[in-house]
Amino acid sequence: MTNQNLFAALRAAFPADLEQVAFETDNGLLYTWNDVERATAMMANLLKSLDLPDGARIAVQVEKSVEAAMLYLATLRAGYVFLPLNTAYQSAEIEYFIGNAEPSVVVCSSKNFGWVGKIAFKAGTQNVFTLDDDRTGSLLQRASHCSHQHETAPRRADDLAAILYTSGTTGRSKGAMLSHGNMLSNAQVLKDYWGWVPGDVLIHALPIFHVHGLFVALHGALINGSKMLWFSKFDARAVVQKMPQATVFMGVPTLYVRLLAEPSLDQNAVRNMRLFVAGSAPLLIETFNEWQQRTGHTILERYGMSETAMLTSNPYKPEQGGERRGGTVGFALPGVDLRVRGDDGSAMPTGEIGGIQVKGPNVFKGYWRMPEKTREEFTSDGYFKTGDVGKIDDSGYITIVGRSKDLIISGGYNVYPAEIEGYINDMPGVAESALVGVPHPDFGEAGVAVVVAKPGVAPEPGQILAALKSKLANFKIPKQCYVVAELPRNTMGKVQKNLLRDQYKGLFSPAAVSDAVK
Repeated sequence: MTNQNLFAALRAAFPADLEQVAFETDNGLLYTWNDVERATAMMANLLKSLDLPDGARIAVQVEKSVEAAMLYLATLRAGYVFLPLNTAYQSAEIEYFIGNAEPSVVVCSSKNFGWVGKIAFKAGTQNVFTLDDDRTGSLLQRASHCSHQHETAPRRADDLAAILYTSGTTGRSKGAMLSHGNMLSNAQVLKDYWGWVPGDVLIHALPIFHVHGLFVALHGALINGSKMLWFSKFDARAVVQKMPQATVFMGVPTLYVRLLAEPSLDQNAVRNMRLFVAGSAPLLIETFNEWQQRTGHTILERYGMSETAMLTSNPYKPEQGGERRGGTVGFALPGVDLRVRGDDGSAMPTGEIGGIQVKGPNVFKGYWRMPEKTREEFTSDGYFKTGDVGKIDDSGYITIVGRSKDLIISGGYNVYPAEIEGYINDMPGVAESALVGVPHPDFGEAGVAVVVAKPGVAPEPGQILAALKSKLANFKIPKQCYVVAELPRNTMGKVQKNLLRDQYKGLFSPAAVSDAVK
């Protein structure tokens, strides 16, 4: 049987001439495909030398760098399980992830080694390394002594390759288990569906702790043997300057908003581009239309999740079913079976809204160490209940209209209200709270915290937000906080978040912002 390790398939797609450039960084560094081959071999050999148990998890919280991408590839190559962690996560979050995943290896930035290492060693992790974005750190020092030759570890398609944590509405994070087969099938489908061709060059300006940047963008370029223009952090002006050298760009809606604010963005700047992909959050139709008018290009919107990678896509070419329609996420990808069901499990008629359920080779194996939760999230006939709510029109276009679990997507990142509410409710003087998402012109959605004080006390909104900033990643922090007398409830006592969303929906509108400035 052929080796079904994802790395083996990615490696097979490297160009014949390994001295071609694979990565060109925003500070002028060039990495050849041979550099990728040798560096991933050395890192894989380092991991193997640690005598790790089969299926060992490698938890990584580092700044974006080519070396960090190579560490991911090396983990696959050595046959272990990669666990990417958002660089914004703070101590309470890291403590939970390490305690839950029990990684054998933790890799962090040098600046965080003191507190991350303490958490990891206390949890029983045997190996903690550092890796920085300036090509330094103990991981590279140790790997430099290892052989640059390594035979890719044999793996089956169903073997676990990565765990991505995605919080639930209870506030307890769940680890979505993705196999080598899950990710390879998705990469192969997207390579064909999005028309990747020899000579394509990708602008990679996304984080690599997230499914969009790590799996969709990185895998897309690698499985096509394509060069990447690598940005450690998004810079609109610098990205526009690089566009004449590129053909493909992937971004969250926030990035498109910021690119449109860059005066140098025009049709000449994008003259060699063939594809702009948007996802991870809803793209406002105003952004979709303005991009089309400004550049002459139509953004391709798609839909996916941590648990499934990509599920749907607007067509790349008309032969795939029609034009790209703003406000929709297109059609189910080849191999993906998508349906819309009512609360009782019945099929919804065309155009009617219901819960989105999916089945396919890209759908995850389940939640890490949560068999009961896994069973709850799958139907008896094997469909995954995404928790998203949508509809399918008579042409087959899918539109996501909401999220059944009040998930907020801000700047492309998932924010789960129950988690933030739990922290607020634990604060002195707070009786209860509710977090809702409202439209935001830059982030797509922004959180608004509505707090009820205990009798006789008056917590300050600014103090509440400041306290949250010391505990949680910045993208989770509400943009506004209000202290009110009571929360609206229905006859069953449930907080009516829909009323709160309606009350604050105009908070970040251009008119409201203008009034606030006056």
